[in-house]
Amino acid sequence: MVADTVKHYPVLLNELISIITPQHGGTFIDCTFGQGGYTKKILSFENTKVIAIDRDFKTKKIADKIIKNYQGRFLFKNKRFSQLNDFKIKNENIRGIVFDLGFSYNQIKDTEKGLSFNSAGDLNMQMGLNNFSAKDVINKLDAKELEKIFKFFGEEKEAKKIALKIIQKRKIKKIDTKGLVELIEKTKRKKNFKTHSATKVFQALRIFVNKEISELINGLVAATKILEKDGVLAVVTFHSIEDKIVKYFFKSLSENKSVSRYFPKIDQPEPLLKLIEKKPKTPTKKELEENPPSRSAKLRYAIKKSDFYNFKTDIFEKFNNLIEIENLDYKL
Repeated sequence: MVADTVKHYPVLLNELISIITPQHGGTFIDCTFGQGGYTKKILSFENTKVIAIDRDFKTKKIADKIIKNYQGRFLFKNKRFSQLNDFKIKNENIRGIVFDLGFSYNQIKDTEKGLSFNSAGDLNMQMGLNNFSAKDVINKLDAKELEKIFKFFGEEKEAKKIALKIIQKRKIKKIDTKGLVELIEKTKRKKNFKTHSATKVFQALRIFVNKEISELINGLVAATKILEKDGVLAVVTFHSIEDKIVKYFFKSLSENKSVSRYFPKIDQPEPLLKLIEKKPKTPTKKELEENPPSRSAKLRYAIKKSDFYNFKTDIFEKFNNLIEIENLDYKL
């Protein structure tokens, strides 16, 4: 069971609102609806409309409550944000698109999802609309493949050793959440008392199971196409891999040299995006005190300065090594 009474804190909410300025009205897309924190705040301003999406089917219950209060101004879709291209958005002035790549307290404490080290039972980590679980990954992929996932998605220094231990243990019995945590704790030589020993491996598995790298890249590209000129694209990240992707995407498309080709043979008169601030916004001391999990959050944003739709970016080539690791899912 998941506690419904736990207060949810939308991370960097004040900073986000100051960037996307819903007080001027318009339509906004909340690509990671979650508990609806950003959506409800945007809808509190008159003349606004929100199109929200989330891959977690459990969020629909929250969305249904908002629909009752904001009929005609709120639309919810149970989709992955990489599917933004599937949306036939017409006659909408999309002034802002928001991504919050974190997870709510409810999702972390949801024992069915198994995102926490304290979860019991089978490994899952599926956020919704998935094809396989963490249980499949741990019990089916070979040592080299597991090592790649832990090393590149979790930045785990002892990835090889942990992978080999998993192969040894699963010959005896299938590994569940508790068994994986115990294995990692026994395997790691150095203990970091600031973070749990299993943090990096669990992060890596979650990224792989939910294909978070390709989801994010495809989501950013799709959002940039849908966004109107002078609209804002804002992304809140929670770990270094996400932040590197967002930072590179924004930086590359804010420089003329980044875009190599347009369709059909169109020269771009100016950079597609404009960066007002190069450094990300981070939580204030007050927010950190109220919501400690926000400590790793970084908010980056860019403004679309051109009407170009069919642009080309080298973001896929830049992070191809990570995408290739995600594509190991063909074995599951």
